[in-house]
Amino acid sequence: MKYPLIFLLLFKFQYSSAQKGDSSVIQSIYREALTKGHSYENLRSLCKDVGNRLSGTAAAQMAVDWGKMTLEKYGFDTVYLQKVMVPHWDRGSTERAWIVLDNKQISLNVLALGGSISTGGLMKGDVVEFASLNELKKASASSISGKIVFINQHMNDEDINTFKAYGGCSAIRLKGAVEAGELGAKAVIIRSLGLAIDDHPHTGVLSYDSAVKKIPAAAISTEDADLLSEYLKKGKVKFSLEMNCRMLEDVPSYNVIAEMRGAKSPKEIITFGGHLDSWDTGEGAHDDGAGVVHCMEALRILKVLNYKPNHTLRVVLFMNEENGNRGGKGYAEWSASKGEKQIAALESDRGGFAPRGFTCDGSSEQVKFLESLKFYFTPYELHVFEKGYGGVDIGPLKNKFNGIPLFGFVPDSQRYFDFHHTPNDVFENVNKRELELGAAAIASFIYLLDLNL
Repeated sequence: MKYPLIFLLLFKFQYSSAQKGDSSVIQSIYREALTKGHSYENLRSLCKDVGNRLSGTAAAQMAVDWGKMTLEKYGFDTVYLQKVMVPHWDRGSTERAWIVLDNKQISLNVLALGGSISTGGLMKGDVVEFASLNELKKASASSISGKIVFINQHMNDEDINTFKAYGGCSAIRLKGAVEAGELGAKAVIIRSLGLAIDDHPHTGVLSYDSAVKKIPAAAISTEDADLLSEYLKKGKVKFSLEMNCRMLEDVPSYNVIAEMRGAKSPKEIITFGGHLDSWDTGEGAHDDGAGVVHCMEALRILKVLNYKPNHTLRVVLFMNEENGNRGGKGYAEWSASKGEKQIAALESDRGGFAPRGFTCDGSSEQVKFLESLKFYFTPYELHVFEKGYGGVDIGPLKNKFNGIPLFGFVPDSQRYFDFHHTPNDVFENVNKRELELGAAAIASFIYLLDLNL
């Protein structure tokens, strides 16, 4: 169909005017975040007043109370809790490892993997090393039975995107205990999943198989992994490990939810959030305190600017992403059971570093829509607008709401795995301005989503 020239010119003028208007709103969002922002103070409070917050613990309940109280003070249309049952794993009071070589005892930096069983007292054994999980799978039971398996698989230094490097070897943590246990090992030790060579061990969840005898599993720091590997080249190494971790009964917990109701389509919901729980080391600052305060701040900014959303904007602080995703699964089931219409979801769970853009887990048309938003973010140095991953917490929405696009917030990835799941993931290692820029980017993205969906 051919349109009159005057119509095309009018359309171009209106579109250009709309772009200018949207750009002005985005400028206001960034101004609020960078000059009057609450994200950094909220993160300080979460990290210092609550601390680490593993699902099922008293600290996790403190985080729920903190989240509800903080959101309530902003005067959103509604703030409430959604109940979920979560696992409760306890690290215990004893966690130590050492090796003996030439009558010399050398202590190692170690953390039990989340969900590991206890060693049942002091465990000792010879160590057998494997360079990868695939190498372990090819080993004979006779070479492993009764020994402690050490999987020394490195993250790939050549991967520019460190999440790709992480994905390339995360299976050693998830499946190492099953593969080693199936071959008769008495325990498994893995190299921490990080690129930096340092003394900070990385924890993280493992999985067991009901058909395979459970064995204790732990991670040692990258520095100690290199040390152990060098000693093994010289001969046999005796490894000592003691952990009294345990799994307890599931307990009730909550997702924390806040909403600004839509003026035009209140029954259509845009969900965005991060996970409130963290591992029980450090303070969960980057993982995922940053994501939590990003999304709280995004909703606060839109309210302060007197924005009236078309659709209902819902922030969810998810519980139990780290070791079960009960919050994400429970939220999707709960929303579907209420007959809600979820139209889009976004997650921030990659740290509080400088924003780089957004990814879309969706159709080719939805990815094209994402790409069209790049125009608005070019002045703010965001450039990643492409097909990719959404997030663990929002993932279950895909199965419950057919066709929903899932968006992932993408910050710079280079330093994330220096802190991920370590005692070093503390408030002091989050940059104020980078955190605020992330909150502004998410607020702007939600604003554009709401206008265009």
